Amino acid sequence: MISREQKYATSVYRRVKAVADQYPQENASERKEYGSMALKLPVLVRQAGLVQALAFVGSRDKSSLNRLLDDLAATVGENNRAQLLRRSREAELEEYMALTEKTLLALKWYKRFAQSILKVKPTDEAATEGG
Repeated sequence: MISREQKYATSVYRRVKAVADQYPQENASERKEYGSMALKLPVLVRQAGLVQALAFVGSRDKSSLNRLLDDLAATVGENNRAQLLRRSREAELEEYMALTEKTLLALKWYKRFAQSILKVKPTDEAATEGG
């Protein structure tokens, strides 16, 4: 039997690898935005809460960040970012806490693969902060 952690690792690897394949140059802005937010999002979730963090990323309205939210949604079993955002807004406390836990587990893998596959460094976050 495959654990949730293994399932998420496999899903995230494929999705992050697809970003790397689509934007092969390490300085591509979409690649950096996706990877930088993958590094930052776990902290945002812990500091602000799931619904606030997801809403913040969604409000940026950038294709790379929307892709990250769509990828994250698919990893945790939602159809798309809109469904993930809606579920995080409307969930009862117990479901919200479980969704937060699943999301943080998935984000751990997004962060790891952003660093190893996309070669994003924590210092790259400042470069995408303003926009």
